Amino acid sequence: MFRHKKSPSAYSVTHQGNKAFHLYPSVPGKAGILLIHGFTASPWEMRPLGEILCRAGYTVAAVRLPGHGTAPEDLSQRRYEEWIEAARRTCDTLQQENDHVHAMGISTGALVSVALTSEQHLSSLILLSPFLAMRHRLAPFTGALRHVRKYQSRELPDHLTDFYYDRRPLNGVYQICRLIRHVRPVLPRITTPTLAVNALGDRTVKFASGYDLFLRLGSPRKEYHLFGPQTGHGLATPDHPSWQAMLDLIQRFLRDMDHLQSHRG
Repeated sequence: MFRHKKSPSAYSVTHQGNKAFHLYPSVPGKAGILLIHGFTASPWEMRPLGEILCRAGYTVAAVRLPGHGTAPEDLSQRRYEEWIEAARRTCDTLQQENDHVHAMGISTGALVSVALTSEQHLSSLILLSPFLAMRHRLAPFTGALRHVRKYQSRELPDHLTDFYYDRRPLNGVYQICRLIRHVRPVLPRITTPTLAVNALGDRTVKFASGYDLFLRLGSPRKEYHLFGPQTGHGLATPDHPSWQAMLDLIQRFLRDMDHLQSHRG
């Protein structure tokens, strides 16, 4: 039986926690921070970081990348250019509200952050689990394979099924490959101060490629940290053993950047 393909606009957010959010501190005055989640995830995974940073005095806005937080069928029809455009719109809002804006992204969100920084001014970049190569065994073949095999299934714990997809659209993986090809040549031209963090226990991306990305950045002010094998890919949520150490890194880096910005201002 023929099934009519739903337009991406016909899909709605499936859980309140998957919606984009905008948090304002009780005492404003610091910068804005753009948060960008990872592939098949949603703004939910950036909420713990967002709330901590808001309590520290930052205005925080988390974008929901198109195709995420709805259904795998929605994501299967999206292009990476839509992800960058959504991040750009949220960044524009933050820049209207704040004198300067930082961007923080995890995994694919880190790549979107880099792409955004290549086209407009941001005060700093914080890249969690950045990469230029995936461990996904089908990634090199998704350009052709996406036309004959739509999804790859995976098991998720029950408490995560509302916030992550248990089916990865192969077209989405192909879009990540396209995004990497878009980002790679612009890295030397990016001079934005950058903090990059990977982990030896990452089973989703090749962590060494995150260091490669870091080395290619043209920024004269950048720093890299690598957590051990006990820490995995999901650096944005507080259920990993390096959470407090990572928070300390991020908050110290932001303080340094804000101090640098105040002297420039």
